[in-house]
Amino acid sequence: MLRVAVVGSGPSGVYTAQSLVQQEPGVLVDVLDRLPCPYGLVRYGVAPDHEKIKSLQNNLRSVLEHERVRFLGGVLVGPGGLPATRLRELYDAVVYCVGAATDRHLGIPGEELPGSWSATEFVSWYSAHPDSAADGFVLGARSAVVIGVGNVAVDVTRILARGAAELSRTDIPQAALTALAASGVTDIHMVGRRGPSQARFTTKELRELGALPDTEVTVDPAELALDPNCLDLSALPAAPRRNVEALRTWAALPPSGAPRRIHLRFFLRPVELLADTGRVGAVRFERTAPEGRGGVTGTGQFEDIEAQLVLRSVGYRGVPLDGLPFDADLGTVPHRAGRVVREGRTVPGEYVAGWIKRGPTGVIGTNRPDAKETVTSLLRDAPVLVRQEASEDPLAALRAEGIEPVEWAGWEAIERAEAELRASLGRGGVVKLPDWEALLAAVRGART
Repeated sequence: MLRVAVVGSGPSGVYTAQSLVQQEPGVLVDVLDRLPCPYGLVRYGVAPDHEKIKSLQNNLRSVLEHERVRFLGGVLVGPGGLPATRLRELYDAVVYCVGAATDRHLGIPGEELPGSWSATEFVSWYSAHPDSAADGFVLGARSAVVIGVGNVAVDVTRILARGAAELSRTDIPQAALTALAASGVTDIHMVGRRGPSQARFTTKELRELGALPDTEVTVDPAELALDPNCLDLSALPAAPRRNVEALRTWAALPPSGAPRRIHLRFFLRPVELLADTGRVGAVRFERTAPEGRGGVTGTGQFEDIEAQLVLRSVGYRGVPLDGLPFDADLGTVPHRAGRVVREGRTVPGEYVAGWIKRGPTGVIGTNRPDAKETVTSLLRDAPVLVRQEASEDPLAALRAEGIEPVEWAGWEAIERAEAELRASLGRGGVVKLPDWEALLAAVRGART
């Protein structure tokens, strides 16, 4: 019997578990997570108004309910929790699927001013991540600047512009809904340092901005003209061509007089956040220009955009894991086809999948083939991994060491508590419990 621990219950972790039980009838899989809730970024990263994507939880659920898969939430692996060396003793193999835990910084003056946040912090707030301690994002803000032109930047821009009536039908926590309902933000500037043909958002996400009620999208035709790739759309690949076509449509529209405006800006590089009475009041940008090799160069021309709220969305980065080698330049664990590499040699029994393996790239579906590759390597190693004698159930060992994991029944108790919260608030859908205290109280109620 092969016992495997999968660390992380997001898509990469669940797809790893799924691939294991599909390919090997003699495997038992424990999916461990630091949080008492499964699904990772599908629960705590996908925007609340993207209900179709969030419904992926139903598919992930079917894997975690498999008879040879066990969810063990509330288990911290690493400093302050279960040592990685002990985890390796309890299981024949361990697959780390922990994602990229930190966001990138701009590295410019004023970045630490009050009112300047990472998009990650904002997403955690409106997703009710139990670690979120930030608040007051929109308080007193009239104008917001979102730095970045990827899908996360589009998400936070859209949530800032959404009406309370639309958001109340989602699983957004009540405190965030109340704050956004009272928001005075009327102008949202989403800004990229390169041209529109190089933006990383998908066309579907982009077009959603144009469907928001009481909101107009503005695009400066002069900034489109700065991009040489926009001169002949037939030369562009399909995805950026569709993006540019959508941007051209908005650039040709006259002002509508809508109460909220989303300004899509390009060829502007942030160089400083400017203070106003002790907090951010504007962002200074330098105009950039294509340098002919896919990058941009500064022009020495500057523009200040008013902002009482600044959200940086310039990428994620992995962090070192307890007991594993780490490539600081790439922010990943060195590997060969998912096998962890130590000092130039692969280590049977230690594996990676997801962002900690490949970096923060791809979409949710990218995790399927990524997980399959890792599982293929693991199962090829299985003959040297399976122990001759029957090993102790890791759950019993964890409990003996004072760790009481949140099992599936505990997660179902959280779901019931969230349904009860929704009913008490008179809202549609599910309303997430807002913090660790509420989540663990629901679990304790199921144990008594």
